[in-house]
Amino acid sequence: MASLAPLVASISHQMVALQTLQLLQQEWGWGDGPGDPGNPQDPDHVSAAPGHRKGPRLARPGPGRQEGGGARGVRNGGSGAQASSPEVEVVRGAEGGAELLPFPRGRVPCTLAQMAMRSALARVVDSTSELVSVEQTLLGPLQQERSFLIHLKDSVEFRNICSHLALQIQGQQFDRDLNAAHQCLKTIVKKLIQSLANLPSDAHMVACASLRQILQNLPDI
Repeated sequence: MASLAPLVASISHQMVALQTLQLLQQEWGWGDGPGDPGNPQDPDHVSAAPGHRKGPRLARPGPGRQEGGGARGVRNGGSGAQASSPEVEVVRGAEGGAELLPFPRGRVPCTLAQMAMRSALARVVDSTSELVSVEQTLLGPLQQERSFLIHLKDSVEFRNICSHLALQIQGQQFDRDLNAAHQCLKTIVKKLIQSLANLPSDAHMVACASLRQILQNLPDI
């Protein structure tokens, strides 16, 4: 039986990267963070059942409607608690109503550049979560049956890039690190597809299809 150690180590590094990015989203108020109940399983756990489940959606970017008394206060011209918060934006609807949209915690509205950055970060978070799910549910059982190459150094690099990214203030260096994380994640997925390409079983084909779907969600930025 082939050793699972390289795959488990690779997943572990990816999980550190994922949690780092989730904390960054949480700090800015852009995601649910690592407390989300849909988090992937512990990296040391690799399912023995070769069934694929769709990866959890850990990041839910984009403003959501705030419900409750604050919104009613704005619609009625009052001064509800939410309307007075510096972290919400009052947006007038076509019929004169109002919606409260949360700002990032910088207490200023998002610029177009920040919205694009939020979207790019969420894409990396979601794709990393999907990758970990595929590795745990599909690649783990396949690795036990027949060994294939795992490029551990790419996952280590991905973790390091995400750690460096989290230290940056939004700006050019942040954008460069985010792009580097995006490209490194694509490299990890592409190399996994290459490692599986010459293996003949239907299960390997299913795993490759799942990995290709992740690539489709990571267009060049």
